[in-house]
Amino acid sequence: MNETYAPHQTSHQSTDRTWAILCHLSLIISAVLSLGMLAFVGPLIFWFIYKDKSDLVRNAAAGSFNFAVTLALASMVASILAFTVILLPAAWIIWAVIYIVSIVIPIIAAMAASRYQKYRYPLTLPLLR
Repeated sequence: MNETYAPHQTSHQSTDRTWAILCHLSLIISAVLSLGMLAFVGPLIFWFIYKDKSDLVRNAAAGSFNFAVTLALASMVASILAFTVILLPAAWIIWAVIYIVSIVIPIIAAMAASRYQKYRYPLTLPLLR
């Protein structure tokens, strides 16, 4: 599940580790700044910049982007459920789970990146690789 990269060899790898951590945390930052609507933008920018440079950052960016898109789709499902009175409680539960997961999982992923490990986000659609 967690693929480890060679730690502490060059300052370049240390920089890659920092960018990978920021990539995971960009989910939280961009979600706060855009009220959750554009959480995928930060990871997508990192992916475009690092897709051919660093495996650690590319994997972090792709995983973060895929996770953000998956959460957005789950939120859309909850929004559709909210239109029916009977399923409104289910929508609130889904939104609560999305809120908690969107904070906790990127922090866990950032901690894995700090150990030079590739983190695989749970239950995500594999859009970017």
